[in-house]
Amino acid sequence: MDLFSLSQNSLQAAPLAERMRPRNLDEYIGQQHIVGPGKLLRRAIEADKLGSIILYGPPGTGKTTLATIISQMTSADFVKINAVSSGVAEIRAEIKKARDNLNYYGKKTIFFIDEIHSLKRGNQQDCLLEAVEKGEVTLIGATTENPYFELNGALLSRSRIFQLTELTADDLKQLVVRALQDEERGLGMYKVKLEQAALEHLIDMAGGDARNVLNALELAVLSTAPGPDGYRHITEAVIEDSTQQRVVRYDKSGDNHYDVISAFIKSIRGSDPDAALHYYARMTAAGEDQRFIVRRLIVHASEDIGMADPQAMLMAHAAWNALETVGMPEARIPIAQCIIYLATAPKSNSVICAIDQALADIKNKPIGRVPPHLRDTHYRGAKELGHTGYKYPHNYPGHYVEQQYMPDNLQGTVYYQPSDQGKEKLIKKQTAAD
Repeated sequence: MDLFSLSQNSLQAAPLAERMRPRNLDEYIGQQHIVGPGKLLRRAIEADKLGSIILYGPPGTGKTTLATIISQMTSADFVKINAVSSGVAEIRAEIKKARDNLNYYGKKTIFFIDEIHSLKRGNQQDCLLEAVEKGEVTLIGATTENPYFELNGALLSRSRIFQLTELTADDLKQLVVRALQDEERGLGMYKVKLEQAALEHLIDMAGGDARNVLNALELAVLSTAPGPDGYRHITEAVIEDSTQQRVVRYDKSGDNHYDVISAFIKSIRGSDPDAALHYYARMTAAGEDQRFIVRRLIVHASEDIGMADPQAMLMAHAAWNALETVGMPEARIPIAQCIIYLATAPKSNSVICAIDQALADIKNKPIGRVPPHLRDTHYRGAKELGHTGYKYPHNYPGHYVEQQYMPDNLQGTVYYQPSDQGKEKLIKKQTAAD
């Protein structure tokens, strides 16, 4: 049974995005890098020789649509499993059915699991892995999350990952034209004139998501009365009203979350305040936890600026204090000030290099004992044990005196190597003189 099929009545009642879902690969728009003529996935689907695959990409890029097409083209049983509500017992029951169909009737089974990242590591993923390993089922997983973060490594190694990308402007224009012309499933029964500016705004606000484009288009057409000429005139103002605001492609718990915060930090490290503010604005508009953002700023102030400008750490903590005492949305201003300060500050990674090398030596090298003259002497018998001879630096000119501080095994080791950036120029000059 085709689990994706809809009755005619339910199809008519469905949203435009559902009604216009492609029925075959020729109707499928976008993702030509994986389903274009001659491409591997297309060949496998057309030959009905599909192995286990993971479809990974943003919402509205055609993952479920591809699964629908496969369900209509395959001779295998097609079973849809709910990743959120299906427990281990239900998955095992479906696996048993698949095993029996294979053993008794020679019929294969395909499991389609949308949002497969929601399957819990451990029992759910492990029982599925066993069935995939034995060839009892073929897996099609769809996810908006990076599968390398979310899925069992063994399950990944037995599946081919296909990455879907946001639809291009040309792809979305093609969808709109098709929807306006299709009288059976689309809006072709209406007389519609869509202004070029309205079309461009519709596509610009969709964030590469076919579902957003079609849903906004349907709302615009159905909510607009015909004019004297009998046409529904869809202007840019109508589209603006239908879309309300730009779709911000950002999932606080997902892969895009890591992509955006990574771009944010790398923009600061790269001394580009404008790009850093862009990613901060993107995170803020999407409702990201501001504490998470400022914690990253505190780390960055030491990791990538450090001693080149020690004031950077104070700026990051000032941003934290502003967030805690003032709150949002006002705190966006001091946080933005901190971002600009960090992005334009001189950069040095000497601090992280120093501490990481010191930790590596602790882990990998014999570290020796603390030199006798540095050991604690605040106890009776210290003199007899030879724990004396420490030179108090403040008793010497310049408050400095040469003496051994490193353990014998690590004598001469240098961890902190000041750069020639910012205030570290002075430190470098001073240590060179010493």
